[in-house]
Amino acid sequence: MQTASRARTRTTTARTTTRTLAVAATATALLAATGTLTTLTAHAAPAAAGAAAAAAASTDKVLVIGLDGVVLDRLKAAAAPRLKGLMSQGLTARSTLYASPMAATSSGPGWSTIATGVWPDKHGVKDNTFTGKNYAAHPDFLTRAENANPALHTYAAADWEPITSTDAGGPIFSAKVDKRLSLKGDRDGYEGEDPKIAAAAAAELRDQDPDAAFVYFGQVDGAGHSYGAASQKYLDAIARVDALVGQVLDAVEARPTYAQENWKVLVTTDHGHTDAGGHGGSTIQERGTFVIAKGPGIPAGSVRDDVKLVDVAAIALDQVHVPTTGLDGLPLAAADADPFDALRPSLRTRVDETGIGSAVKGFTHTPPAGWSVDNSRMGSGGVTEWAGRAFATDEFWTQAQRDQWRELNVRSRDVFAVADSDEWDDKAHTGSFDSTLVSPRWAVPGGTTRVLRYRTHYRHESPQTAQVLVAYDGGAPTVVKSYTADAVARNEAVVLQVPAGATDVQVRFRYTGTNNWFWTVDDVTLD
Repeated sequence: MQTASRARTRTTTARTTTRTLAVAATATALLAATGTLTTLTAHAAPAAAGAAAAAAASTDKVLVIGLDGVVLDRLKAAAAPRLKGLMSQGLTARSTLYASPMAATSSGPGWSTIATGVWPDKHGVKDNTFTGKNYAAHPDFLTRAENANPALHTYAAADWEPITSTDAGGPIFSAKVDKRLSLKGDRDGYEGEDPKIAAAAAAELRDQDPDAAFVYFGQVDGAGHSYGAASQKYLDAIARVDALVGQVLDAVEARPTYAQENWKVLVTTDHGHTDAGGHGGSTIQERGTFVIAKGPGIPAGSVRDDVKLVDVAAIALDQVHVPTTGLDGLPLAAADADPFDALRPSLRTRVDETGIGSAVKGFTHTPPAGWSVDNSRMGSGGVTEWAGRAFATDEFWTQAQRDQWRELNVRSRDVFAVADSDEWDDKAHTGSFDSTLVSPRWAVPGGTTRVLRYRTHYRHESPQTAQVLVAYDGGAPTVVKSYTADAVARNEAVVLQVPAGATDVQVRFRYTGTNNWFWTVDDVTLD
């Protein structure tokens, strides 16, 4: 039986908040590192000796490095030995973002998603105006750490003002963070304030005692806008940032107590870039992101397809033993147990969908072991990829036709089941779309209450139908849920009252329509 548990110009300003005991030392370090110190304020640390002792005893620490606008394939092509070293020593996970109308592929939504661990439909940031932000309900991971355990020392440094400053719609990282450094950098493709950020962060990480830290470098995004991701100047910017990343990593390893500490290092980006330069839209280049992770328990050179941008906050919080309840993101654990994901090695390249790259392997009609697809009422013909229930990846499915809400399927991971009558109808066919995904028969005790959980993304248009049906002991299926309106990127929980004497249950997901929209289903579990 599946279970719900998943094992898974250059005006410079500085604003820093710090624990009282470290003010003098930090001021000296920042002044030496940046040459400019505009504001330095303090808030009191917890006075209890027990809290201080607990913080000192903690050996698990986390560093998140944010690189603005970095394309993973271009990183691999650049002279970036330190970043490539992290990849070879740890995990690399490529993933994709949302697009409008959920949010633009811009820095405001991207860094908000990374920091808060929830998608834009929760944190509310849809573009760089930050209109609608809801950080009060969905705070950044450093603030969550402070709220859960004030004895933890937190640090954030950035040269894009909204990340750590109240300027321009921020801050993404709140004033509860113990120390925040905000420099006003430019984004013209040159170094901006990145070297000063690196120097200050290195001093903090080496000489102070942060438990959780975020460090941001912005110049690669500037190079992307000025010269394009396909340019040599973009690669040069990655190489410069790689050296700064190395400076920060060297500082961590130079800590006097490093041998007694367990550091997890994460590197991520907020969005991609087109070859010509620019982002904000729905192309796969603009939506491309990644997570690199190195630390205890992470296999060297591993690659994952089920880790997403929203997981960064959850991974960071889990490392410092802070609960991740309420986040969309998941801590980094063993590979996903979803049986749909096991289909990835058997995925095929396109047949009829010419808008999808010819080398992209992203669909199959063959279900995983124990599952089946009932196409007995399915019309014939149509676009091959979507003739009945398919199993596909985001990279493949969303490129079939952009800007029709397919990009909003953010809560599915890796391979998911999809019924798409809209795309199927783009080639001559007879009959209508009518396909049913059928689960294994799962053992259940009679007379009990169970919960059917799944992730779904449904766009409605009459007269299409979408129904969830259950059958006990091979009996007639009965409808337990119907969709009659849009259900965008949801986590569903359907309570099942198992009849007395029943011994097993089977679930069906039936979709009908013709040139309507679509329905995805993923991570189906029974509690």
